[in-house]
Amino acid sequence: MAQKKKKKTVKKTEVKEEIKVQGEQLLSKVKEIIREGNVRRITIKDRKKNTILSIPVTFGVIGAVLAPILAAVGAIAALVAECTITVERKGK
Repeated sequence: MAQKKKKKTVKKTEVKEEIKVQGEQLLSKVKEIIREGNVRRITIKDRKKNTILSIPVTFGVIGAVLAPILAAVGAIAALVAECTITVERKGK
């Protein structure tokens, strides 16, 4: 007689973190966050909390795909004096 395997469901949570940076620090901070590897989405907001750019970050992101995104982040950095980076991380 075959035994049924029970599926274990694990509730995964997302952790959100907000980081305030000056425009000139934006690109280096985004690169640092992407290198950490446990990030699901990066959202960049201006001083008034308007979303400027929202980037989904997947495990398989490679340099060729990432280059235009980082170019856009660099252009945003030149236009804003202060912004907030919201990082959504994979929870346990």
